[in-house]
Amino acid sequence: MVDMFMGYRRADGRVGVRNHVAVLPTSVAASAVATRAADEAGDWARATPHQMGTSQPEPARKQTERVLAGVGRNPNVGAALLLELGTEDVDADRIADRIVETGTPVETLSIREVGGTRAAVERGGELLGDLNTVAADARREEADVSELVFGVECGGSDATSGIAANPAVGNACDRLIEAGGTASFSETPEFIGAEHVLAKRCADDEVRERLLEHVESREAAADLMGVDLRGAQPSPGNKEGGLTTIEEKSLGAISKGGTTPVRGIVDYAEQLPVGGGLVLMDTPGYDVESVVGKVAGGAQVVAFTTGRGSTTGNPIAPVIKVTGNPKTWDRMANNMDVNASTVIGGESLDTVGERVYETLLNVVDGRRTEAERRRLEEFAVNELQPNELAAGRAD
Repeated sequence: MVDMFMGYRRADGRVGVRNHVAVLPTSVAASAVATRAADEAGDWARATPHQMGTSQPEPARKQTERVLAGVGRNPNVGAALLLELGTEDVDADRIADRIVETGTPVETLSIREVGGTRAAVERGGELLGDLNTVAADARREEADVSELVFGVECGGSDATSGIAANPAVGNACDRLIEAGGTASFSETPEFIGAEHVLAKRCADDEVRERLLEHVESREAAADLMGVDLRGAQPSPGNKEGGLTTIEEKSLGAISKGGTTPVRGIVDYAEQLPVGGGLVLMDTPGYDVESVVGKVAGGAQVVAFTTGRGSTTGNPIAPVIKVTGNPKTWDRMANNMDVNASTVIGGESLDTVGERVYETLLNVVDGRRTEAERRRLEEFAVNELQPNELAAGRAD
């Protein structure tokens, strides 16, 4: 049986599971205006305010542009408005050109040129109204689950994560990949201690070498900043939740990707393939930046596992929250979508994994997640640190 869902077919052939009009500020200076313009426009508009400045070193600027272009190209975006102060190194027109390649309608707006914030909000509202008129013409049609790119993430892990929530989501990943889809997990620092296990699962030598290079690079960058990643993990919060070693945490973390071979690994915010099987992304361990990287890579939907609790969402992709901790399910039920703690009570991982997969199908078919209901929409771009930039120049 082929699993199907109703999605928005885009001009480039990909399928969105939402039909947002995105407001993408090119810097922190334009972020507040972007948020206000989106809020005043309507529920269909989604802003992606972030913290990156108007002037950035070239490697950081390129990464910011890749993230913003990737978000605008995500199939959940039916149209996009690039909003700039007008003094940024990040070029709104350059990003717009990359987005329009997919056939997505795009406009740009400069706060300086239009006459300041009040005028920008008013003109932004007019442009957003026009863009929504175009986006609203999109009609939902039946699509195959093999067209899904499923991002998976974990945060606030505890002892239940590795035995319940993560393997249950991994079971759902296996099901999607068997149906022809793509699953992707990331957070390279959390590969450390289990990188040898992942390396054995790589489909070929090239993928294996790239995986180990990314692990070594993340560890070296942390070392430059005086951080011993192996010594700093598990975090104090993880230890309070019962995790005792980095190996225990990492083996639990990688189980959320399932059991299939690692077919590839891409850089932060780089395009993820459709129909690609299990593909890793090199991201930092910070949850919000990591989720944004996968959404910029094209993930239409994300599953987020947590033991100690999390409120994380995303403005562009629905985030399905899964917990394996019964106390977190009781205390934060209005933030959670799937209760995987029943594994601890004896329910099989296969049954809980099937429930996660069914939730995935319902969400891509239109059901809102708890994070969407509450408009929890964190967004941040991974910022390259000075020592990382210096190391890059030395290379």
